[in-house]
Amino acid sequence: MVVQDAVKKETTFIAVGTAVVSLLVIVVFFILHQLVPGYAPFDYTVFLGAIGGTIVAVGNFFWMGLTVQKITGMSEEETDRARSTMAVSLRYRTMLQLLWVVLSIFVPAINLVTGVTPLFVPSILIKIRGILSARKGR
Repeated sequence: MVVQDAVKKETTFIAVGTAVVSLLVIVVFFILHQLVPGYAPFDYTVFLGAIGGTIVAVGNFFWMGLTVQKITGMSEEETDRARSTMAVSLRYRTMLQLLWVVLSIFVPAINLVTGVTPLFVPSILIKIRGILSARKGR
């Protein structure tokens, strides 16, 4: 399967936005650690959480894009199969994110906050982009 340009473009947008937010969270952890050292750790767990969470968030979005690309190529007669394909994709993508959250909770080498925060970013970026583009009249 050839990845369409739209999927590449949107995934790049999500990847950059999620990476920027993850870096901001790391900076916040650094500042908090400087102000109150016992309150917020600033060690390798912060970085592992941010990197892992970013990979899971961007991977989830890319997988969704590939699934949408696949079902848009189906004919109208294959509506039930397309619906089923999208549902299965959603189920597995949700399970992947849930697995990452569980790992973030129970694996001491992963910081929970920096691990889970990136999972919310793609949805927020999409909503902000929609609001801004509606405001411009696009």
